[in-house]
Amino acid sequence: MLSVKKNEPVEFQEDLISKFDELVKRYPEGRQKSALLPMLHLVQAQFGWLSVTAMDKVASYLKIEPIEVYEVATFYTMFFLQPRGKYVLEVCRTGPCCLVGAERIMKHIENRLGVKENEVTPDGLFSWRGIECVAACGMGPVLQIGPEYTYHEHLTEEGVDQLVESLRNKG
Repeated sequence: MLSVKKNEPVEFQEDLISKFDELVKRYPEGRQKSALLPMLHLVQAQFGWLSVTAMDKVASYLKIEPIEVYEVATFYTMFFLQPRGKYVLEVCRTGPCCLVGAERIMKHIENRLGVKENEVTPDGLFSWRGIECVAACGMGPVLQIGPEYTYHEHLTEEGVDQLVESLRNKG
């Protein structure tokens, strides 16, 4: 994965452009915007997140307005609009999970990692955020860890500490 800073120009490698070309060929003429979601996934896989400059390049490639790309990228929570850690701890923050302690878990993660929501730890290993329902309402509070998206249910502060340590040991 390449690293890119905010507002830094990005260059798409030839292999990425080739994948874009293949995606666009799947759709009828004039419907190239249909390739937007898979293209954003490819860009995020290459750079780790979707910078404005990267989204602008996607818009240019597809010959659409940049706002059309921003609308899609900001709608879906699977896209990261700022740099993220190697491991992203995502806590369900909807009503059922909050009733059983999700807000307490998020505060604990903030204190444990020493970073606020959507920030990255100095070692680059962790970031965290609250997300919408992960469809495990009976198992709350629930946390998923990306990028593999493993799920951890019935969380406690001690359980979070164990998860963080095991991930830190993996590096």
